[in-house]
Amino acid sequence: MSQVAYINNRPYEYQNGETILNFVRRIKEKRNAIPTLCDAPNLEPFGSCRVCSVEVALAQDGPTRTVASCHTPVGTGQYIYTDSQSVQKLRKNIIELVLTDHPMDCLTCEVNGNCELQDVAAQVGIRKVRYPAGKNHLDRKKDLSHPYMTSDLSKCINCYRCVRACDEVQGQFVLNMSGRGFDNHIIKSSNQTFFESDCVSCGACAQACPTSAISDVFQSKSVHGDKKIQTTCTYCGVGCNLEVSVSNGEILSIQAPYDAEVNQGHTCLKGRYAFKFYNHPDRLKSPLIKKNGEFVPVSWEEAYSFIVDKLTSIKQNFGADAIAGISSARTPNEENYLMQKFIRVVIGTNNIDCCARVCHSPTALGMQRAFGTGAATNSIEDLDYTDCILVIGANPTDAHPVTGAKMKQKFMKGVTSIVIDPRRTELASYATYFLQLRPGTNVALLNMMLYYIITENLVNQSFVDTRTEGYLDFKNQILALDMDELSKITGVSKDLVKKASVAYGSAKAAMEFHGLGVTEHSQGTFAIQLIADLILLTGNVGRKGVGMNPLRGQNNVQGAADMGAQPHQGAGYLDVTNPEINQRYNAFYGAKVPSKIGYKIPEMFDAAIAGDLKALWIIGEDVVQTDPNTQKVIKALTNLDLLIVSEIFMTETSKYATVILPSSSFLEKEGTFTNGERRIQKVNKIVEPIEGTMPDGVQIIEVMNRMGYAQPAYSADTMLKEISQIVPFFAGVTWDRLGTMGLQWPVKPDGEDTKLLHTETFTRGKGSFANFDFVESHEIETYGKDYPYIITTNRELEHYNCGTMTRRTGNVAILTEDVLLINPADAAKELINDGDFVCVESPRGKVDIKAKITDEVLPGILSSTFHFPEIMLNNITSDEHCSEAKCPEYKVVSCKIRKSKGKYKKEMEAKFAS
Repeated sequence: MSQVAYINNRPYEYQNGETILNFVRRIKEKRNAIPTLCDAPNLEPFGSCRVCSVEVALAQDGPTRTVASCHTPVGTGQYIYTDSQSVQKLRKNIIELVLTDHPMDCLTCEVNGNCELQDVAAQVGIRKVRYPAGKNHLDRKKDLSHPYMTSDLSKCINCYRCVRACDEVQGQFVLNMSGRGFDNHIIKSSNQTFFESDCVSCGACAQACPTSAISDVFQSKSVHGDKKIQTTCTYCGVGCNLEVSVSNGEILSIQAPYDAEVNQGHTCLKGRYAFKFYNHPDRLKSPLIKKNGEFVPVSWEEAYSFIVDKLTSIKQNFGADAIAGISSARTPNEENYLMQKFIRVVIGTNNIDCCARVCHSPTALGMQRAFGTGAATNSIEDLDYTDCILVIGANPTDAHPVTGAKMKQKFMKGVTSIVIDPRRTELASYATYFLQLRPGTNVALLNMMLYYIITENLVNQSFVDTRTEGYLDFKNQILALDMDELSKITGVSKDLVKKASVAYGSAKAAMEFHGLGVTEHSQGTFAIQLIADLILLTGNVGRKGVGMNPLRGQNNVQGAADMGAQPHQGAGYLDVTNPEINQRYNAFYGAKVPSKIGYKIPEMFDAAIAGDLKALWIIGEDVVQTDPNTQKVIKALTNLDLLIVSEIFMTETSKYATVILPSSSFLEKEGTFTNGERRIQKVNKIVEPIEGTMPDGVQIIEVMNRMGYAQPAYSADTMLKEISQIVPFFAGVTWDRLGTMGLQWPVKPDGEDTKLLHTETFTRGKGSFANFDFVESHEIETYGKDYPYIITTNRELEHYNCGTMTRRTGNVAILTEDVLLINPADAAKELINDGDFVCVESPRGKVDIKAKITDEVLPGILSSTFHFPEIMLNNITSDEHCSEAKCPEYKVVSCKIRKSKGKYKKEMEAKFAS
């Protein structure tokens, strides 16, 4: 039976759950079919403005009643009248009343020409206002306290859109209404300024505001710019879609498209506001060669000739394996592909790696062992279909803010939630179960969960029997474990672990997410395999709302590995040691490709110190600031004969370079990024490269051609055509097919993409169970007695890894320095007050950092970031790595602390002040 309703006496079929407003918009195919003020695409229906009112009757000539169309559902046989005389009169009267309390300064208002109130007033036929002007809101002062957010609440029309955006989209609850009647007005937190409030600067309120009551310093809602171009964010692995406004070759502002599948009109302060680094005065604008200890500007021709001569000489004298490359998870797929191709095909070695090594290499390896594919099994949209969310070693609201906000909404709405983390993160505060374990004990805690799922009869036996292998041996090993011992090791009670395990195992659909708190450990790969065991044990894979989903740190960590920027697998994760694969590569590239596994990044440093590695080309990675054991990294770099660094700024690593090549930022070039859910998205060139800079892909091709390999000129389109022929899961990827939403790999030759992996079978055939016993970190075993504290690293919302870009934006005014999180009990024991400088010493060195006393961490545990080079936290991190993937153990560092001496405290304060 068809569901029919009538719009102005014409019959149309409506859809289940459709509101009158959405019904009319769909049929009329335009948003302004019915005027609205309190409605927004990413907000729930609210019905406060009543401008969307329509008349509804149950018969063509029957009596009507007036309803708000935004939240009234369509019913069979309804007659909906959108423009009756009485409706028009009502709408006009409502707008007139709004305008009595609104400044009539349209011509000078920042949103003139793009103001929804202005548009609706024109649509309903306002020519003059019959009522006397009000005065209650007109004297409210502008709030200009914040680096980004502004407000002029004299322009507020009390539509509540900003309040709802803060609540429903970001989940921050900063904005609210205060007062009654004409004194009804928006407040921030406890009636504070934006800067004083708990605002996280996401800009959702500014984008939602229909006037200029809440805006930003970029006046993002203004009608300005010659054009608007969509691209993909360069920061975290969420991969938000951005709409960039451009005028005369300058970027003016960024908004988030409401129709974007990834972020649905939302983004964080980095994606929306932290873009001004692109034309910062600090940008490198000329190639530099170090001569007599000083960098000297040279031409591109001289730089290329110098590089080619040096690389050729080193290859001839020491062999291809004396040269290596580190590609970048911040650059597009196409440039990562070119870099690994250059190292393998032109140089002739597999000494290629990328920063996936220092973050998610255990994820890729562990998931490949268990499933056959080292990527997320599901899509983020599956959060709408899950009954249970398990977050391990991740702080998504800071590190992956848009996905984190979605999780937070689910947590607050009562979905069963489990957080496993040494820190009381924001999500942990909302979780059903929070398991605050000791850093480095993931394997022990996961073994406990596996034990209780088995003993509580929560194993999905039919799934285990038909789709997995190795279960019986695995089960016997798990059941032999001592829960009392593991509870003591982790610091988490058996009872709590059991409850969380039962909650996960009992859920009809449970979705797992993990981050660097799982991977950056000596047992990182084993922890990943144990998480995979949880998935297999409960059958939580191959359908919506389930799966194993790594939260990728950087914007293109997934893509860099996909493209072959790793020493053991070429483009498409093909094994470089396999003779058949080697023959395929040789034929495709028209050159002899090596079949011996190359150096991983830590091995590159070891080889450089030993004198075996002579030359290294680093693209877009600041290894001195971000890799562990800084002094060892510096020793390795200074022992090279040739260090080439392609960068946009003079970083800590660039300072040690022989040659610096000034690169173009993501806003100045084209390509693709692949986000954490395997979504390949376009990176469109927004503006021309800053004068004197070159895209990394162009740099690589210039060197390739000069070294005798004919590589066609760079374009994203031509590169994707090449990549699709050698990377199996890119088979159907073309520049045109990607459109604005992208495609999730694997992509079939006909262009059909894949939202869910492993629906019928695993890539490796059957899922593989594996068991691993907990082993204490070598760091703790060796140094724990003399260095009794454990420091673990984390990331803050405002900054991105080493902060090279964000420290050159307004973000630095919001978060100005790295701090040391310390428990009140430890602070009292060490006579440390909040804000004191603390000397943190490990067996490798020491740093001085300001204390922040908090119960986020347990006694004995410290935590900090490495966003600021003034601190250089990695001077104290260790040389321990994952035993399998060589990922550094950033999360377990033995140290001791004391209050800094007065003289050094003054020196540090002066350093920060400058």
